[in-house]
Order: sequence, then C-alpha cells, then structure tokens
Amino acid sequence: MANVLTDLAADIYRAADIVGRELVGVIPSVTINAGSEGAAFGDTVRAAYTRTPTLNDSYAPAMTIPEGDDQTVDNKTMTIDKVANIQIPYTGEDIKHLNNGAGYETVYGDQIAQAMRKITNAIESHTASTLALGASRAIGTAGTTPFGSNFDEVAEIRQILVDNGMPLDGQATIAMNTAAGTKLRNLAQLQRVNEAGGEELLRRGELLNLQGLMLKESNGIASHVKGTATGGRTNDASGVAVGATVIPLENITAGGTGYKAGDVVTFASDTANKYVVEVGLASGATGNITIAAPGLRVALPDNDNITILNNHTANVAFHRAACELVVRPPAQPLGGDAAVDRLTVQDPFSGLVYDIGVYKGYGKSMFDITTFYAAKVWKPNFVATLLG
Repeated sequence: MANVLTDLAADIYRAADIVGRELVGVIPSVTINAGSEGAAFGDTVRAAYTRTPTLNDSYAPAMTIPEGDDQTVDNKTMTIDKVANIQIPYTGEDIKHLNNGAGYETVYGDQIAQAMRKITNAIESHTASTLALGASRAIGTAGTTPFGSNFDEVAEIRQILVDNGMPLDGQATIAMNTAAGTKLRNLAQLQRVNEAGGEELLRRGELLNLQGLMLKESNGIASHVKGTATGGRTNDASGVAVGATVIPLENITAGGTGYKAGDVVTFASDTANKYVVEVGLASGATGNITIAAPGLRVALPDNDNITILNNHTANVAFHRAACELVVRPPAQPLGGDAAVDRLTVQDPFSGLVYDIGVYKGYGKSMFDITTFYAAKVWKPNFVATLLG
C-alpha cells in the first residue's frame, strides 16, 4: 500500500509545531554531515589533520632549490556508534478507537513529533557532551552559574579560543543552559535599549551576539560530577613542557572513579589555566592523564600538585569547524526491505532530517524511525568550557 506517509505528512508537520520542544542550540552550531543516503552502524568517518609546520629562521640563496621540510598529515577517525530508534505500532482496532475520538491522523502526527523530539534531544545531549569532553581549557567558577553580575566571561572564553588560533569569522557559539541564559537576561546593561543597541532582549527575550560570539541556549548541556582522585602530582624529573598533552602523575589516591574525562584540573604552579581532562585515569597510584590540544600553556615542574575542580555544568564555546555531527538513516538492502512506504521528514526545530518507514504485518502495521549518529571534536583548540 504505497503513499501511506505522503497523505499524513501535513499532520506530521502540524503536530511538530504543537508538541512541546526543548531548546536546541548545539546541533545547528556544529558542522552537520547529514543526508538521505543510508549508512552502516559502525561505519568509520575520516578527516585529515595537519600538524604544525617547521618554521625556518634562515634564508640561503642558492642555485639549487631546497628539498623542503617533510610534513605529516594525520588521519583522524570517528565511528558512527549511536543509534536512536522509535517504533509506533497500530492495529485496526487502535485506529478505529482513535477515529471515534481525537482522530487517528491527529494522534499519529503527535506521536511522530514526539519521536522527533526524543531523538533530537538525544543527539543534542550527545553532541554537547562530546564538545565538553573535547574542550581545550575552561574558565569560570565550578558550581556557580556564570553572568551573575556582568558578561566578562564572554570576553574571557573568547580569549581562550583566539589564543588557540580560532578564526574570527562569525561562526563561533556559546551554548549554555537556561540558568546561564536567565542570568544573562537579567543583566541591566543588556536590557537597556540605549546600551544594548536594540530591544530584542528586553521585548522578546532574544540573546544577541556578544564579543563576536553567538549566544544560544540548549537543553543538552549536562552537569559533570568530578572524579574522586586526590593527592596527585606531576611525575617527571625534567618537568612537563609547554604544549604537552600527556601529563604523568604519581602519589594518586584514586578513590572510586579516579580522574574522569571531563574533569577540570589546575596545577599548583599554574592556577590561572584550567585544563579539561580528555582521557582520565580510573585507578592506580601512578599513571597518565591526557588533556586536549594545544596542551599546557605553562611548563610544570616535577612534583607539582594537581587539583580537580568541583562538580560543574559544562556550558561550551566552540567554532563550527571544531565538531562534526554525522546523522544517517540505516542502509537498506538492494531492492529495499519489507517497508511499504518511506518518507523523509525534516525536524523544523533542529534542522535534522529523519527517515520514517511504515511496515505492514498481520492485522497490524508499524511506523519506524531509526537514526544512526555520532559527533566528534576534530579541533579541540576551538572548544572551551564555561563552568557553571
């Protein structure tokens, strides 16, 4: 029975405007690799990564052309390892009952809208978490919502990103939870039209760009519970150099969780810089943790004490090119599977495209939405955490 979904498309889009939706601020701000072509679960996506080139400090004219400096181009990969699947079954009796009340088309449209809501929220949370775990450094006070009295944090997190080489091309975003958004809205200097330069915030509650960064709220911003490790200190007789990303530690009391990915740490000799742990250390008295590029900003001496900052909310600032989100429907066999109809629907809130299939059984049908997805931070230099 063809075109089952085509006749119901209007109800799907109408319902999407009625069903309550959470704020989506991260998905539209990253690089989205989406399309209608199917993918296999576990597929690998590759990206080229260039290292810092050699800087020559001499120039020697000659009749022989220099050989040039070799450069290594790394191959970074990500795996499509997340799946979101929602199934909506119906029997003839179900449809009959609904048509005696609100109507099958109305309820069905609401169910599809709820399915898109659920899947979008899962992808938003996953992408926000991926950004937070791949951040280079952090600013702010762990456990305290930012923007309590001013918006200095915007300039401070911008400094981290531009010091790391982020391009100033208008594609950088701060994605925050609604608590931070409310603090920002409460700032008197942003509400005054003569100071803010417009009435968008005062009248409509719209967060305008600040310091060249787009400000967005997201329901996917999560809280991070710090690891239990204490007593750690650097373990390198010659010290740990500027730019190092692997930090050897000793004298660790790991406790239950040790150092966790996403922990924000400082060192006794460098309390100004707050580094985000990319790869943690769950157990043991000695071992390494890894922080993201560009690594240490200040060299650390041997036996330099490390401290994990408090539990925090991981608001994130990032450039669009820093993170890629891959979203694909499952690949179908040659000739298709048992689905009698398929429809591609775009979620009006996130912009993501979902593939809906309808399957016919014995006295029963089922609507299926299955999406494979994954996010990856390719450029941690262009990501920073705003602690809340």
